[in-house]
Amino acid sequence: MVSVADLTLVLLALLPLAAIAVIMVGLYQPATITMPIAWVIAAAAAYVGWEMSPTLIAAASIRGAMTATRILVIVFGAILLLYTLKQSGAFEVINAGFSSISDDRRVQVILLVFLMGSFIEGAAGFGTPAAIVGPLLVGLGFPPLAAVVVALTGNILAITFGAVGTPLIIGFEDVVFGQDPTQTGTAAHQVVQNGGFESVGAYVAQIGLWAAVIHAVVGVAIPFIGVAMMTRFFGEERSLKPAIEVIPLTLFAWASFVVPYLLTAYFLGPTFPALLGAMVGLLVVASTLRAGYFLPDEEWDFGPKEGWPDHWIGKIEPGTGMGDADADQKIATDGGASRLGETHSQDMSLGMAWVPYVLVAALLIVTRVVGPIQSYLSSTGVITWNNILGTPFSEGVEMLYLPGSLFVLVAVVTYGLHDMDAEGIKDSWREAVSNIIPAIIALWFAVATVMIMQKTGAPVVVESAAVDLGMLELLSAETATLTGAAFPFFSGFIGAFGAFIAGSNTVSDILFGLFQFEAAQQIGAPTQIVVAAQAVGGAIGNLVAIHNVVAALTVVGLIGEEGRVIRLEMIPVLYYGVATGVVTLVLAYLAVPGTF
Repeated sequence: MVSVADLTLVLLALLPLAAIAVIMVGLYQPATITMPIAWVIAAAAAYVGWEMSPTLIAAASIRGAMTATRILVIVFGAILLLYTLKQSGAFEVINAGFSSISDDRRVQVILLVFLMGSFIEGAAGFGTPAAIVGPLLVGLGFPPLAAVVVALTGNILAITFGAVGTPLIIGFEDVVFGQDPTQTGTAAHQVVQNGGFESVGAYVAQIGLWAAVIHAVVGVAIPFIGVAMMTRFFGEERSLKPAIEVIPLTLFAWASFVVPYLLTAYFLGPTFPALLGAMVGLLVVASTLRAGYFLPDEEWDFGPKEGWPDHWIGKIEPGTGMGDADADQKIATDGGASRLGETHSQDMSLGMAWVPYVLVAALLIVTRVVGPIQSYLSSTGVITWNNILGTPFSEGVEMLYLPGSLFVLVAVVTYGLHDMDAEGIKDSWREAVSNIIPAIIALWFAVATVMIMQKTGAPVVVESAAVDLGMLELLSAETATLTGAAFPFFSGFIGAFGAFIAGSNTVSDILFGLFQFEAAQQIGAPTQIVVAAQAVGGAIGNLVAIHNVVAALTVVGLIGEEGRVIRLEMIPVLYYGVATGVVTLVLAYLAVPGTF
């Protein structure tokens, strides 16, 4: 029986997570309000229940903010490059290239949502695919509601490795397992010493590989599900038959993406699977379709617009280009020369439109694979704070080594490559800055909250703690006791819940990574498999995360239909959650039960 004291500590540990769920989901408040409140509650719980001093709370929070800054640098660079390509007209060219292959909406979903969306997720992450691909689909003539639903669904395999591996590299390697492995009792020490790994990075790379395996198996149905949701809920006949007709294409697209995806996860680690998998997949599938293979015998399209329900259409008329909500206003203020880049895109080749992302992929590989370059960038321009406020906490931000710096560099190079004018450059920076500002507050306080919840039970930090277990350790212990050997089945759903309330695979991994690790150890399950399921679950939750849904609806002018979208997205969420649970159980107890 749980004692009154233990139950009190469990309730205190639950308070920050409960606050996030109630305030963000129940009261529909943004992360910029929710996360600071959660931080205050976590700090109060740590002080009351674990006797964590104000100095230690402040130091843990500062370390969390510095770690969050690393994420923000990556996100800002990725968003800046995206908006640079939007302003230069490159996305118009890429869009036209895809639409020229086939007018069949099913083919367009495979190319633009499953493959192009996965590429954008691999490059930028943080909700950008739906915000970019949704308007592209509306520009091609999709009903805005259909565009949002399929855009949210199609890139789930890439989310775990989004923004060049940020959820795994920053979420797990730096935050969850990033303590000094020489400090006995830390998660890093358990990984390196007890697990027989060379480094925490090697352990996280194995997590990434198993996450890719789970995604590859479960994700075989995702291209089909994306097409099927479109034909069943938005087709004139409301039928699955048109989706069944293109199953050979959906399977071919899946294989074209998954093979390089798995190989990259195995040989290069968690940075590139989504980026290179989608890039190779796009090349293979587009080339095959252009050669006439896998094209449907008859083109499928939506019914006449006159028959579309009102809730399918918002403020933007389908089939009018990029589908940007501000397009009409910009065209008017520019006297007909929209800042979306139409004047540039008329003379830009498809190859030139893709050059910036080819440069990004090449630079990322060189800076991560070539030893001397990697060592120089990771040791130069590092902002470090050792023994923060006189505590054992230290943190550093490697400004030059972070992928965000490479994105900024390529964005600047793109100004010349795409012959952009000063106004277009200014607009790309304005849009990038306006998108990153809300994320600063949300991520600073989110990671600071997790740092407090992680450190409450660490002896090196809290010598007089009321208990030996920290908040997350205590919650994982109680959950493992409650679920027993079945815990791996629920790991994906726990990760999905984290992404649902936080709107981010990275934040979900930070919130629940140690929780899953400790629970797996308690029941004797392989920690890599369980934590990999957490990483996959973080991708699942993104499909119904409130901010992602709101952002996707906003850019197509359809705000207010959040409930309808979430209800439809529960179909792929439930499929992926249950299938992930089954695969995780098989891997944990049958395939690789001896893994640490």
